[in-house]
Amino acid sequence: MTKHKTFETPHGTSIAYHYHTGRQPTVVFFGGLMSDMEGTKATALEKHCLAKGYGFLRFDYSGHGSSSGKFIEGTIGLWAKDAVALIEAVIEGDIIIIGSSMGGWTGLLAGLKFKDRLKAFIGIAAAPDFTERLMWQDFSDEQRQEIKANGEIELPSDYSDEPYIVSYGLIKDGRDHLLLDAPINLDVPIRLVHGLRDDDVPAQTAHAISSALTSEDVEVTLVKAGGHSLSEPKDLKRLMNVLDQLMADFI
Repeated sequence: MTKHKTFETPHGTSIAYHYHTGRQPTVVFFGGLMSDMEGTKATALEKHCLAKGYGFLRFDYSGHGSSSGKFIEGTIGLWAKDAVALIEAVIEGDIIIIGSSMGGWTGLLAGLKFKDRLKAFIGIAAAPDFTERLMWQDFSDEQRQEIKANGEIELPSDYSDEPYIVSYGLIKDGRDHLLLDAPINLDVPIRLVHGLRDDDVPAQTAHAISSALTSEDVEVTLVKAGGHSLSEPKDLKRLMNVLDQLMADFI
């Protein structure tokens, strides 16, 4: 496995990443909450992009994987800022963003920063506004009191024996970056793929994103047997096909 590179951001984060030059737009993968750039989708995309000659970037947010920082100190705003700084530093030219789960939120935020360079966006179980819609609104009164009093709360994880530790800072910062209650001003091709058996992010989220986007070129694909991760071989094949169809317009 090739050793990652490290980028020191102007805001003090040390970001681990892998970057390959190639045909543009460069594909940038935004991972999900508590995932890292060694995950199935990130590495499969890298392999595919290298085979096709596409430029490709994968990275770890602060507090994730090989990057610096503590997870509990991370926020949506910081993680999006990490990504924007890295893209500005290492990529010249146009980009296509692929965002998985939370990466659908940070990826949309980054896309809004790069309107002049963003050529398309793919969301995989994209989860904008999840801190408010899927966490805070579902918390009991007791949980809300606990997170306010202690600054954090433990939530069970379906993907690890270790619980998610959610900070009150994550919740509060999320409110400064909500997207679904106003127009999302992106006018590029958008492809949203969501599993109907997603127990973490309801499939209705894809329709909420579609409704908020100003783009007229939005397609939502619902996968009847698909869960949240959409990392099975058939899911990866679908993802690569969607990417290749978008890239065909530019190469």
